[in-house]
Amino acid sequence: MSARDAILKRLRERTDGALNAPDSDFSVVTGRGWSIGERLERFERLITSVHGEVIHTTHDNWTVDLAELLHAKGVHRLALGREHPVAAEARSALDARDVVLLDADRDIESWQQEQFESTDAGLTSTRGAIAETGSLWLWPTPDEPRLISLVPPIHIAVLDADTIEDTFFDVIEAHGWADGMPTNALLVSGPSKTADIEQTLAYGVHGPRELVVLVRHAEERK
Repeated sequence: MSARDAILKRLRERTDGALNAPDSDFSVVTGRGWSIGERLERFERLITSVHGEVIHTTHDNWTVDLAELLHAKGVHRLALGREHPVAAEARSALDARDVVLLDADRDIESWQQEQFESTDAGLTSTRGAIAETGSLWLWPTPDEPRLISLVPPIHIAVLDADTIEDTFFDVIEAHGWADGMPTNALLVSGPSKTADIEQTLAYGVHGPRELVVLVRHAEERK
């Protein structure tokens, strides 16, 4: 019997009753009560404060804004998925344009050098965002692996405005992480950044030097 099995056996056979989790007060990490507008304002303020870029668009026009963004940033080789609606719409809109679309659902060994040396940007969907910290949260899949948001110099993320939650705790509760916690959720709070011993902050050293968030609204903002 392994040490792990022995410990579990002792826990199961304990004579003073079942182990129960103590009551917990989570009020400190939830209950902000922000409106949709307040969430959006806070998210944008925080993520732009660390060099993130936010572009407001609509569900109908976001691919037009994406094409303009790629042209402005000089992106010629874009890594993206194929199955997710965001990737499928982007592929359809960019098919006739001068952008090479790179399939991201390949084994990393088959395109590692290409991804690290000649991919200009990665496009991903997002599952939502967190207003309190100005963070995106992504749930990578084989179609949209985590490396396309972590390796290319530019990470372009598509966020629906109505998926912004108040706090990280609210994300965990709303999406049932206790019943099925993602194995590889990513929290993105700006471009890659690091600091040396003198606390000089540098961007893009260990990942994307730019983060651009396309925030999609149901209709044009007034």
